[in-house]
Amino acid sequence: MPPRFHLTVLAKAPVPGRAKTRLIPALGADGAAALAERLLDLALDQALAAGFDTVELCVTPDADHPAVQRQAARPGLRLSLQGEGDLGARMARALDRALAGGAAGALLIGTDAPALDAARLRAAAQALAQADAVTVPAHDGGYALIGLRRPAPALFEGMAWSTAGVLAATRARAAAAGLRLAELAPLHDIDEPADLVHLPPGWLPAGREVGA
Repeated sequence: MPPRFHLTVLAKAPVPGRAKTRLIPALGADGAAALAERLLDLALDQALAAGFDTVELCVTPDADHPAVQRQAARPGLRLSLQGEGDLGARMARALDRALAGGAAGALLIGTDAPALDAARLRAAAQALAQADAVTVPAHDGGYALIGLRRPAPALFEGMAWSTAGVLAATRARAAAAGLRLAELAPLHDIDEPADLVHLPPGWLPAGREVGA
């Protein structure tokens, strides 16, 4: 692992009715929140296993939820709040904070891509060591990971988040800013009911229909 690489896991507290809301039609509010908590567990398992110098859980809207407090007790994990602003502002702030703290590279992930394992996280860091920025694309047109060697506000300001054009716009903005952007193989996000087929085997209750 390159020296002083920082990984931030950006997450929402798994509150029923507020977490994974697009999955509520398939799973119900409690089921969607339970899945969000399980995805958070997995993301942090992989983040801590990847061997980064620092790992941070950056949450919204607050850190009082029992699931967040349980995660905060993990050895080697820092806890922070996302704060105000749209998704881009919160992502940029987390990355900038890591870089200002002395990290040679800062990477940021969400909790929606269960295939984003420790090996892929290490591969992203290795790619970032040779580039200015790195992404792990998502099949829905966004990305599951972004990493930077230096602040790049143009990648986050005024972006139409949660749309199929996020990755394409990020590529174009990186090129316009003169950033060398590395990309790894794409992964699946778990955002919509049709995405549930990409969960690890055995994660859904028996008989639960997916992909509808």
